Amino acid sequence: MSIESQFLSVIILAGGRSSRMGSDKAVLEIAGVPMIRRIYDAIAGCHDRDGSLANRIHIITPWAERYRSLLPTECHFIPELQPDRGSLMGFQQGLTEVSSEWVLLLACDLPNLATSVLQSWIDELDAVPAQSIAYLPRHLEKGWEPLCGYYRQSCLSSLLDYTQSGDRSFQGWLAKHPITELPISIADRRCLTNCNTPADLAKVAEIHASS
Repeated sequence: MSIESQFLSVIILAGGRSSRMGSDKAVLEIAGVPMIRRIYDAIAGCHDRDGSLANRIHIITPWAERYRSLLPTECHFIPELQPDRGSLMGFQQGLTEVSSEWVLLLACDLPNLATSVLQSWIDELDAVPAQSIAYLPRHLEKGWEPLCGYYRQSCLSSLLDYTQSGDRSFQGWLAKHPITELPISIADRRCLTNCNTPADLAKVAEIHASS
């Protein structure tokens, strides 16, 4: 199967400084499993019309060697060309290197992702209106959740136009285009929990330890 025929691929961003955490979030363990591996395993258990997503997961990072031993060999690493320029630029680079119709974009600090929830969202993609560039959950206060959602690969041209002007805001770019909201239940909203600080990590670890 050629990459052009694929319906969905996955991009995981792992290039941030983790300044609030004080150490690389992606390698921190929860219940003995590094965070980046937890995310990989959650999405690797999903499938679309073309089969398993396990060999269509791409990690964009300047530190591939740091993570290579933590992930299966079928995981693809994309060297980040412009680290420290923000998640929107990392996403833009990823879009230039995949050709699937849809792309699932994930941050590297989403420890509560669940295969069943991700699969249910994938199953809804065919119903997204053609004019929408993305299918995203909405934060209760902050707007769209850009780092846990689905984008049409065709949005790349508009993204290039936006960033060429010097803009780097995900919310600013999304505000210029039609987005379909991904409805999410209260129970499933835990999948959007991220770990930015040691306190966040301790809270998530405590929940996983008791479950």
